[in-house]
Amino acid sequence: MSSPAPGGAIEDLRASVGLQIADEQLLRTLATGLADVESLLREVVRSDVKAVEDAASHLVEAGGKRFRPLFTLLSSQFGPKQGDQVVTAAAAVELVHLATLYHDDVMDEATMRRGAESVNARWDNTIAILTGDFLFAHASRLVADLGTDAARIIAETFGELVTGQMRETVGPADGDDAVEHYLTVIAQKTGSLIATSGRFGGMMSGAPGEYIDALRRFGDIIGTAFQISDDVIDIASASDELGKAQGTDLREGVRTLPMLYALADPATDPRLVELLSGPISDDKLVAEALDLLRASSGLGRARETLSDYARRARAELAALPASPARDACESVADYLVARTH
Repeated sequence: MSSPAPGGAIEDLRASVGLQIADEQLLRTLATGLADVESLLREVVRSDVKAVEDAASHLVEAGGKRFRPLFTLLSSQFGPKQGDQVVTAAAAVELVHLATLYHDDVMDEATMRRGAESVNARWDNTIAILTGDFLFAHASRLVADLGTDAARIIAETFGELVTGQMRETVGPADGDDAVEHYLTVIAQKTGSLIATSGRFGGMMSGAPGEYIDALRRFGDIIGTAFQISDDVIDIASASDELGKAQGTDLREGVRTLPMLYALADPATDPRLVELLSGPISDDKLVAEALDLLRASSGLGRARETLSDYARRARAELAALPASPARDACESVADYLVARTH
């Protein structure tokens, strides 16, 4: 099931996740694999009911980083077998990711997603929720063809994703450490699926067990690092660098890692504590909060935590044989730190 390799696919990944690959053969393999994943995604969202197909294809057509399928394909390079099962697994993890985005947009009352109108805004919440369920169902169908172990793993991953969302929605209990709670949430909401992506890539290619375990651990850590990196640049980067308005989290009243660290520091400016008490809609107040956050200890501590996660992620890769694929994984860890400075 080979499709023409998209010429810009790897360049897009370099821009979005810092992927650096010098090996031309690996480049071609990944680009071809991603094209096959795209073909399968489009095939899966087809439906006899036009409304279902329109809503389900909405985010597929909008594109995105496709990091999860890319990591599945990259992880498959550590095993001797390449084939349709790797592509099927890569498409399945992307379908799960897309399904969570449909549900997230309903909970967040979002109006835009990936530069396009969100499904809940274009249609309504019911359509968005049902479309997410539709994609979850098709992801499960794809994984069912990969064997009982894969089916069990994706079911466990569903559980992690939902638990993470529930944990975030309920918030930390009295006496819980807010930072530890947040790190647990993003590990479940983001790290768990990227961990499964690496695990599937190793499994479907017949990689040794110790390689599969290393890829799973790397994915779990790097997924959490991605979110921390996003948290930092939402505060530290200018709007023209972000490609969107600064302080998105501040506007939505979401307390990210730099904010939580700042709130935990008794020396933090009381004005910042006041501003972080809820969502901020006024542009001048957002700008004021950003200035105070940049001057606080919170941003520096978040960068230190990110560096620690990147170091831990690179350490997991030591269990894998030296190769262009391992170098590519290391480049992502390095990029997540570099992009925040």
